[in-house]
Amino acid sequence: MSEKVEQNSLAIEPIGKLVFKFALPAIISTLVGAIYNMVDQIFVGRGVGVIGNAATNVSFPLTTIFTAISLLIGVGTAANFNLRMGEKRERLAQKYIGNGVVLMVFMSIVFSLLSIIFITPLLKIFGATKEVMPYAKTYASIICFGFPFLVLNTASSNIIRADGSPKYAMVCVVVGAVINTILDPIFIFVFKWGMAGAAWATVIGQVVSAALSVYYLKYKFKTFTITKEILKVHTKLISRIFALGASVSFNQVAMLIMQITLNNVLAHYGALSKYGPVIPLAVVGIIFKVNFIFLSISVGVGQGCQPIFGYNYGAKNYKRVEDTLKLTTKINLIVGTLALLSFQLFPREIISFFGTGNKEYFEFGTRFFRIFMVFTITNGLMPLFGNFFASIGKPIKGIFVTLTRQFLFLVPLLIILPMIFGIEGIMFAGPIADFAALVVALALTIDEVKKMRKLALEN
Repeated sequence: MSEKVEQNSLAIEPIGKLVFKFALPAIISTLVGAIYNMVDQIFVGRGVGVIGNAATNVSFPLTTIFTAISLLIGVGTAANFNLRMGEKRERLAQKYIGNGVVLMVFMSIVFSLLSIIFITPLLKIFGATKEVMPYAKTYASIICFGFPFLVLNTASSNIIRADGSPKYAMVCVVVGAVINTILDPIFIFVFKWGMAGAAWATVIGQVVSAALSVYYLKYKFKTFTITKEILKVHTKLISRIFALGASVSFNQVAMLIMQITLNNVLAHYGALSKYGPVIPLAVVGIIFKVNFIFLSISVGVGQGCQPIFGYNYGAKNYKRVEDTLKLTTKINLIVGTLALLSFQLFPREIISFFGTGNKEYFEFGTRFFRIFMVFTITNGLMPLFGNFFASIGKPIKGIFVTLTRQFLFLVPLLIILPMIFGIEGIMFAGPIADFAALVVALALTIDEVKKMRKLALEN
């Protein structure tokens, strides 16, 4: 009974009400996740110093890798589930959930073991200098143990939202974040554990969040009961999960490549400038985590509305899909405007919140904020459009949209421009890549909307 009402609501409730119902908990989840990443940075900056912030920055690509795995499985499973439910193919929808559960357990354990084994060479690739390496290794070696729980929670959150329980998905993330925030100052300042304290606080929070997610899947799943029978692995279903999850996941992979490239060029060209290698690494780590506070809202809007996009597209309610896309685009533009104003008006104040530094530290941070992030106003549209294409079963377009900014434009610019302009070239790579990516994303999305309008007329 509850499943039928919940699924029908996706087709009949007003779009504004649905977007609020599904997007708000997802926004809170992604926002809280971003905040507790930032909390680590604040406590590390105040407890360890600039070198601690640099260490968390070069360790962060590991988190990006496991977030990519989580979204590959979670978004891919949820998108297929909602599309099949919209098509009234309930048995197939069940099998997708079962295969998704098996994938998240298997892949999280395998990749976590690999990261533990190869932690030192990975950190070198991520840009750790000789000075930063001991701090980064202490932090990263511990958070690797929490990655299976990160994958379980992040992937399950998408599935739980698809099942019609966005508030529960939000609670899973919020509880873990609160625990992490409470434990951070205790471990760092009271127990004097430094980098290790920040890492253990993160892991414990992830364990609790994962436990809540697993409890939902086992005992509270509304659409059907998850049994051993639906856990049988099917290669065709796995490939389809990967296909629809790839667009959002590849965005994380592209971010990973960008982070590695950026860290290495910052260390190299920073050493050739008055700033040195540590200041740029520390400052950019702070800036990216602050930016993710705003970006997480846009990501939450896209992920939260995935069931609305998917179910209505599967049910051929194309007008509702378009109305949802229009409303979410407006929301993300408003968020982007607030981010732009914050970064342009208060860069020094934001950086100061993470600890003290010398004149060069604040000079570099202020300039990087104002130049690199100047197109923040439209950055939230890329994850939204990527989620949109994944939700309606168009993975190739979704992958292309998510790859444009980070991989196709930004990475080459980060390599080329500093050769000509030094460390200043790194700052200007951001807005150039943002503008080029926006043009591509808008062209593809407008074209898809025109196709939906045509399909609506034919039906």
